[in-house]
Amino acid sequence: MIEPENQDLSVRRQCELLGLPRASYYYKPVRDESEDNRLNHLIDEIYTKYPFYGVRRMAEALEREYGLPANKKKIRRLMREMGIHAIYPKPKTSLRGTGHKIYPYLLREMKIERPNQVWCTDITYIRLSHGFCYLVAVMDWHSRYVLSWRLSNTMSEVFCVEALKEALERYGSPEIFNTDQGSQFTGEAFTKTLLENGIRISMDGQGCYFDNIFVERLWRSVKQECVYLHDYESVSDLRKGLEAYFLFYNEKRPHQGLGNAYPAEKYFCTIKEEKCCQPGELASRVMVDVWEGMAMGDSALSEGRVAFPPMTDSGALPPSSPQHPHVVPPYFALGLV
Repeated sequence: MIEPENQDLSVRRQCELLGLPRASYYYKPVRDESEDNRLNHLIDEIYTKYPFYGVRRMAEALEREYGLPANKKKIRRLMREMGIHAIYPKPKTSLRGTGHKIYPYLLREMKIERPNQVWCTDITYIRLSHGFCYLVAVMDWHSRYVLSWRLSNTMSEVFCVEALKEALERYGSPEIFNTDQGSQFTGEAFTKTLLENGIRISMDGQGCYFDNIFVERLWRSVKQECVYLHDYESVSDLRKGLEAYFLFYNEKRPHQGLGNAYPAEKYFCTIKEEKCCQPGELASRVMVDVWEGMAMGDSALSEGRVAFPPMTDSGALPPSSPQHPHVVPPYFALGLV
């Protein structure tokens, strides 16, 4: 055996005596990234369908559905790197930050009946053709309106704080902000931002998937209706696709839990009812189809902009004219902010 601490014989001399090439001594096996990426993608698809699958059932699904006998230790490692776990309650399912304060869950039996009463956030794994990244989003609980989002190649606290600050700058402060107990949300930078804005902090119980159920449903929609359909090559392509998708999700996707209203209707119309459109009118104001426009490569749509005619002070839609439409952010076009 080679003893690198040996003071009398160098590593080179020990290798010569043993007839061992030095390259063999220094060689370290390289993990097959392509195989890991493929497994990551399949695990993500299975987990999106069956979020209650743990390591054992995930390994069984990979073998039965895809013919991939996978080592359970490897599956556990990949799921941990992706930040996912089975949703059933059990101890130690969230990775708390050492020394971070954990706040109580404030939403139990609370009636959430208006925008900006409660916001929530979460992180999810997003696959790419040759890799992956992480997505964080901030959502209004009452309306399901996505207020802000960010992408990152690491599960750091930084991109979560950036998404939070953007939402606060654009929409003001909520009364309560709910998160899980992940270290990104229990860290000082994130909680300090909330407290400085007078926001009460609520955190899910460990392993309580349903405490933040609306964000989990958002992730399922994002992946099944956007990510899996397009198989994005790069983060920049993914960013453009998500910009168009979240515009579609907020402005044009009927939400069954909202009585088939759009999240934007529920959010803005509740805030300023005097300018509120009737359910279904929002779609008639959109002069281009966001989702089809993205598929056609419309640059204005991919940048999160959409063409609307101007609105009067009363919120009525004026006759169209050659001078219009103006290309503006959709929430300004609605005349509601």
